[in-house]
Amino acid sequence: MENRDEFIREITLRICSSLDIKESLHSAFEYLRDYVPLDVLTLFIIDERLGAIRRIAHAFDNGTFPPDGIIPLPEGMLEKIVVRNFSAPFVVNVEDEIFRILAPFVKFEGNTDLIIPLRMKGELLGGLTLRAGGKGRYGHEQTELLRHIAEPFAIALANALAHEEVLRYQAILQDDKRFLNRELYGSAVDEIIGSNTGLRNVMEMVRQVAPLNNTVLLLGETGTGKEMIANAIHFSSPRKDGPFVRVNCGAMPENLIDSELFGHERGAFTGAIAENRGRFERANGGTIFLDEIGELPPTAQVRLLRVLQNHEIERVGGKRPIPVDIRVIAATHRNLQSMMTEGSFREDLWYRLSAFPIIVPPVRQRQEDVPALTRHFLAVKSRELGMSVPAPIAPGALLRLMEYDWPGNVRELENLVERELIRHRGGSLTFDAILPRKEERTKEVLACNALSPRPLKLDEAIAAHISEVLKFAKGKIHGPGGAAEFLGMNPNTLRWRLDKLGINYRRRERKSTG
Repeated sequence: MENRDEFIREITLRICSSLDIKESLHSAFEYLRDYVPLDVLTLFIIDERLGAIRRIAHAFDNGTFPPDGIIPLPEGMLEKIVVRNFSAPFVVNVEDEIFRILAPFVKFEGNTDLIIPLRMKGELLGGLTLRAGGKGRYGHEQTELLRHIAEPFAIALANALAHEEVLRYQAILQDDKRFLNRELYGSAVDEIIGSNTGLRNVMEMVRQVAPLNNTVLLLGETGTGKEMIANAIHFSSPRKDGPFVRVNCGAMPENLIDSELFGHERGAFTGAIAENRGRFERANGGTIFLDEIGELPPTAQVRLLRVLQNHEIERVGGKRPIPVDIRVIAATHRNLQSMMTEGSFREDLWYRLSAFPIIVPPVRQRQEDVPALTRHFLAVKSRELGMSVPAPIAPGALLRLMEYDWPGNVRELENLVERELIRHRGGSLTFDAILPRKEERTKEVLACNALSPRPLKLDEAIAAHISEVLKFAKGKIHGPGGAAEFLGMNPNTLRWRLDKLGINYRRRERKSTG
């Protein structure tokens, strides 16, 4: 080579040019192949914690393939590598004891591999492997040339490992930040709406179970507020100073559930460039809330059962159990007993989870809470939408809201209030366009009844009859020929009944007297 110093300077600039080791290794690969035979360039470390050789980055030609990302080392192999004290570049001898054992993973056959050991302050970090197809592709000239690039590649490898550690600590700090935010939010949570009315039985069970460590199962329809109940259990418990980690089991891709819940080690699979703490580890010392537990696939159910039984987890790719001190609160809208009968939910897991079930009732079974919930969401959504003063609610509107079936429960009510505020153009909120008035629903029922007769509910029958009487009286309520006279009622009692049924009468009355 005419200018060895220029070669070393250029390769140093390329391998140290970026924190993205994959990018910088590819740049070095493009440069090196002009000077030595090269099809694959691989940067690897000897990972003592994994007991394996782990690939950090690689660059290669189309049509060629690098060695496996993780090469497990048999017992005692690490000690043999240390004793060998690799320091100078060498061409791999497949008859050597170490490389003969590694051959099934590295596929030496038909290739020539040259390894440059990479050391930092005397410690062997890993190495750089150059591979070229065919036999005898590397000799003394190449090993002598490549001896000079060991130092810059060792620096690049050390930087890459340090960057991995920075990313790992960054993830830990982000976890801590989320925990602090949850702690602040949880400690400021107001009393749950309905705790003294429609949810009083539920809240009594919360007070009973919160001081304990047992698993809790929350059952109820979608949108009933199961997460809020889980939140109340956690922040009323001795674990309130620990993390409260929420997991929606139905929102995670099945192939990532194990990694997300239990974590993974570096190199456990393609793309696992750093170790990752799973949700269970992040919840250590606190509570983990597993929403939609019925969506867990069978393999994750088995691992969850082990956590509940042994209070320890094992990361994907890990070789040692990690103890965890957590409380599990699970929730579902599905019938787990039916799933258990069908074989889609484990019987032993069901018995572990269902020791203390709490059934959260739907909104239609606690209609007395609707006015308070509506006013709460009205205040919250008004602030979110930048409205300084919440709009008033029209007379009769709350009664109509109370009589609605609410298939979407609290979540549906919240969304309805937001939509009504967005539509609001002054005056009072009537919810007319979103929830039809009772009289309109009654007409719909009567129309359907004509086609397919069925008994009417009492309120529907009363509303239909009063509406017909009002129509006959041309909207007049009191006085001779008024609806109250025809019905034999006090006019004030009739007005109260009209408000309760959500029948709009005032406009008609004004028109009839105008």
